[in-house]
Amino acid sequence: MTAAMTGWGGYELSKRLSLPMRDREIIIDRTCARCGCEYEWGVHVAFFAARVGLSARQVTSLAHGDAADPCWADERDRLLIEAADALHDTAGLGDDLWHRLAAVFSDEQLLDLLMLAGWYHAISFAANGTRIACEDGAPRFADVRSEP
Repeated sequence: MTAAMTGWGGYELSKRLSLPMRDREIIIDRTCARCGCEYEWGVHVAFFAARVGLSARQVTSLAHGDAADPCWADERDRLLIEAADALHDTAGLGDDLWHRLAAVFSDEQLLDLLMLAGWYHAISFAANGTRIACEDGAPRFADVRSEP
């Protein structure tokens, strides 16, 4: 299975993905948090959060808050969180959200956003189902449980 997943996973984490790294990490962190996948969320927060400019409050919000939290000043960031939440909750995007996303993201970026969220749902299901232990030094959800 690992060999079969290498191509898609390699694309999702590569520079070929049409979404900038910050967008990618917001989608990944929010999707993993919503799936309760502390392992994958912690790995991404540990390695990428500071690199893409996510503040401590934003990391907390991705795990415990929502797009309306005051730490999200950028509409693009809020849209990404709304999209991750809608995909998690309904496996789709309502018309209003779709139109707001389409005003900001290209068609290629929208498709990458959808597939990235789906990929990290699959990763979360596998990690949660196999009960992978959190990496040493990676944050846990409880480590960021303060107010966003």
